[in-house]
Amino acid sequence: MSERVPPIGTLTDRVQLKRREMAADGAGGHGTVFVPLTAVWARVRTLRGRQGTSADGRAVEISHAVVLRFRTDIKPGDRILYRGRDLDVVSAADLNGRRAYLSCACSETSFTG
Repeated sequence: MSERVPPIGTLTDRVQLKRREMAADGAGGHGTVFVPLTAVWARVRTLRGRQGTSADGRAVEISHAVVLRFRTDIKPGDRILYRGRDLDVVSAADLNGRRAYLSCACSETSFTG
């Protein structure tokens, strides 16, 4: 991810932030649910794609860099919904130490067969 501060006009992608929470599933266990928080403007850039195997099937993992205005409520495990695709937040850090922008490393996995 670039450490250069992006111009505010480059945040042109509308994304929805989702918080990961644990909920009781009724059978004595817990399940993961993603609760929508808010929609914000961001800059989403695809970094690389990789093909591999996961759970005896073929999978494609794509990594993304997402930059948005600084906020303290995004953490690893949360999700960013971008154009109907779920991006899992792997890490979230202050872009330049001035609490102006938040840089998130995200990953998207799709199973192809």
